[in-house]
Amino acid sequence: MDSRFTALLRPFLKHSGPDEIALAPDTDLRKLGVDSMQAIELLFAIEDTFGISLPDDELNDATFATAGSLWRVISAQLPDEATEETTEESIDEAAGAASDHATGQVTA
Repeated sequence: MDSRFTALLRPFLKHSGPDEIALAPDTDLRKLGVDSMQAIELLFAIEDTFGISLPDDELNDATFATAGSLWRVISAQLPDEATEETTEESIDEAAGAASDHATGQVTA
């Protein structure tokens, strides 16, 4: 999992508590608050941040069950070099996009 993904994911984990938890591939997203409405918002944030569209057949409960299952679907859509390089700017963009989507704000 890359740092853009974890920065994007954190604002959607409303049950993670005040301390920042370590995100692992087996982190249960449902237990941390990603319900069906959050999953839709997360999907929009993912597509905006990574410039991809997730395949319709991957938009299911199994994909959004854990951080690792979601990352596998995302990384399969990325060009090889996109999964290897992460800049500070792209991490900040991911966190901003996630925050905007999680709070319902629209940015231009």
